[in-house]
Amino acid sequence: MFYYNPPQESYDAIVVGTGISGGWAAKELCEKGLKTLVLERGRMIKHIEDYTTAHMDPWDFPNGGKPTREEVKRQEKQNRTGYTVSKEHNHFFVDDIDHPYNETKRFDWIRGYHVGGRSLMWGRQSYRLGDLDFEANAKEGIGVDWPIRYKDLKPWYDYVEQHIGVSGENHGLRSIPDGIFLKPMELNCVENHLKDKIADNYSDGRMLTIGRTAHLTEGNKPGAGRSNCQYRNRCMRGCPFGGYFSSQSSTLPMAEATGNMTLRPNSVVYEVMYDADSKRATGVKVIDAETKETYEFKAKVIFLCASAVASASILMQSKSDRFPNGMGNDSGELGHNIMDHHFKAGAFGTYDGYADKYYTGRRPNGLYIPRFRNMGGDTDMPDFVRGYGYQGSASRTDWTESIRELGYGKELKEQIMKPGMWNIGLMGFGETLPDHDNKMILNYDKKDQWGLPTITFDAEFKQNEKNMRKDMVTQAMEMLDKAGFKDIKPWDDIGAPGLGIHEMGMARMGRDPKTSVLNGNNQVHGVPNVYVTDGAAMTSSACQNPSLTYMALTARAANHAVEELKKMNI
Repeated sequence: MFYYNPPQESYDAIVVGTGISGGWAAKELCEKGLKTLVLERGRMIKHIEDYTTAHMDPWDFPNGGKPTREEVKRQEKQNRTGYTVSKEHNHFFVDDIDHPYNETKRFDWIRGYHVGGRSLMWGRQSYRLGDLDFEANAKEGIGVDWPIRYKDLKPWYDYVEQHIGVSGENHGLRSIPDGIFLKPMELNCVENHLKDKIADNYSDGRMLTIGRTAHLTEGNKPGAGRSNCQYRNRCMRGCPFGGYFSSQSSTLPMAEATGNMTLRPNSVVYEVMYDADSKRATGVKVIDAETKETYEFKAKVIFLCASAVASASILMQSKSDRFPNGMGNDSGELGHNIMDHHFKAGAFGTYDGYADKYYTGRRPNGLYIPRFRNMGGDTDMPDFVRGYGYQGSASRTDWTESIRELGYGKELKEQIMKPGMWNIGLMGFGETLPDHDNKMILNYDKKDQWGLPTITFDAEFKQNEKNMRKDMVTQAMEMLDKAGFKDIKPWDDIGAPGLGIHEMGMARMGRDPKTSVLNGNNQVHGVPNVYVTDGAAMTSSACQNPSLTYMALTARAANHAVEELKKMNI
């Protein structure tokens, strides 16, 4: 990949963003023959070369890897994730001082401004949405109806999974439709114990499986020499082996290989230009992040893949006589309906058995208990709709248990060499309902260093989510208790939206321009040559990790855009 700083030029396509969605848009459009300008607001990160901490051990970091007080102050909001408390990967998260935002209510907007975006730091859990999810809004009269169903997206889920490589198991579940998987990673003995006990104790369809994760466990996949996962669990530092899917290791090098991609980092897109006569977008306006110079780039088709908040913000700033409240905002829904999964609710426990058992490697994955609530019949709950799944893992504690023994000498050394007892954690991930009152606005009174309005968040979890969390805790404790775990402790730390790093919904898909921003092909209502395929497009959140759906939507939309260009419809 290269840095190219051209003067004003025209392209067949412009892609804004280089993360999960942007990388896919770049690959698909370039491979279909479109000369494509890919714009990234952050700095260049080169695959392998710029993963500066990938091979460092704990003792290689000054101060045990802890950031300085000054660094902590500069990443105060990013630190709410807990990820920036280590110098292993805090350089991939933004500086809150340089990139400020505002909160009417707390919102944890976690960002990575660089080529590859959060595809370098994502959790890699990859689950399909099914008709249980696509039909829920219509059946329950919540929000608006999805304009697509599972049959529309299934071929694209197939396509994406075969490319990125997802390890996992098929179980024929409605809650997580089957996919095309590489061999699954292994559960350890205590996780298998819980799996068996859940099967013995419940008849409501709940079960435990290994997580479906975008890691290569066999063979290889196209891209920058992708090879199998090495079970180092240092993924968030950037994977030099290409063992997990990222834009750097996969989609961007494939886009570059076509000769059709121009990649320009340090390019802050702030407006999509609109021509009233043609009723089409003509291009984008860009500020160079380093020089502050402004540019206009033109194209026949534009893909906004800058992440949900940023894509919505660009549309909100794209005002014209036709769209005085932001491009595509005839509905007044642009910037509204913020969703994020609520999580950090469940239980912990310990297990006395399997003292002679351990595990090999550092598996970058965990167990998964798919949704089993509100599936019909006895699973329906009286005090909340939708559902949740659990993620978690079992492991043995380490030598720090021995600190309290105040031992010394030979006995202490021998004790330190022995693993501690088994413990387990179950953490629920729950669906958040779309709500018009959960919104973001542009604050023109507080501008950033490029003179652009900052974003103010006004969103919170509502009663349905709070009721669901009670069940998350109760059921986690009950499952552990029935499986023979001890010292079971409840956990409920609701935090705030954004912390799940699955922000969605601010430019939702729908059937009616009066109630939605995008149509069933991810096109902006009224501006058919502008597509939005990141989390902003989501009409509901489901309870599954959403990135696989973003990728499938992006591949589908890119195919649609090329076909429409051939027909001269856009």
